[in-house]
Amino acid sequence: MRTVHTIRELRALISSHRQHGHRVGLVPTMGNLHEGHISLVEKALLQADVVVTSIFVNPMQFGAGEDLESYPRTLREDQQKLEAAGNHIVFAPPVEEVYPHGLVEQTQVTVPVVSEGHCGASRPGHFDGVSTVVTMLFNMVQPDVAIFGEKDFQQLAVIRKMASDLFMPIEIVGAPTMRDEDGLARSSRNGYLTESERLIAPTLYKTLQQTAANIQNGQSNFAELEKEANETLSKAGFRPDYVNIANSVTLKPARPGDGEITILAAAFLGKTRLIDNLSIHRDS
Repeated sequence: MRTVHTIRELRALISSHRQHGHRVGLVPTMGNLHEGHISLVEKALLQADVVVTSIFVNPMQFGAGEDLESYPRTLREDQQKLEAAGNHIVFAPPVEEVYPHGLVEQTQVTVPVVSEGHCGASRPGHFDGVSTVVTMLFNMVQPDVAIFGEKDFQQLAVIRKMASDLFMPIEIVGAPTMRDEDGLARSSRNGYLTESERLIAPTLYKTLQQTAANIQNGQSNFAELEKEANETLSKAGFRPDYVNIANSVTLKPARPGDGEITILAAAFLGKTRLIDNLSIHRDS
């Protein structure tokens, strides 16, 4: 496995693989890797001859007061995990390599509509940072396929629309959310939870499951279901950000006749912001 820190080094390696007719896969990450990330690499290895995993804590997608400075940087441990998984190239650029002129002068990519609401409403500018850096990574690596986790459901929708709208010749693949045995979605931010908070955290997914069961059982007053879910989280010790029942394709508020529905949620537990989602299919 090779680790490179500059775009020039990266492109030289990619060019060599292209000359051999290799199909290239990309797994974008911010590092501090866990089994969920490794599952993305494993999925990429099934679809590409050479897999590039990027490790870059992107300052553009962090808002004021968020955890940019404290976000864990664990490159050495990440390299060990990636090498054990069979990853081929690690691209770990410094900030000045990606943003040589600083953030203020950086061209940005905005994906309308699908980036609005949900986390887009709670974290203004976040998805502009995501879509911008992913566009840059796509241009740097020029992959045939890119793998993203379904835990960040809105992010995946944003990237799919961006790739489609900009005619990027890249297959965007979503990978199922990996969970601990108690249902908590794997996340780098889970490490922020205290021991007592970790015991409470699975309630987020259990609340989504109960909401989904209510919908499957015929309840169609989605506003009331969202209210009940928020109350359940509050009683458990969370500070809910949102629980939204949305159309899985448009991410707009779901209607009673929708067949594909995703319940998206975000909530604070102590200082940690957790997100999760659950999609269901209903026969119309």
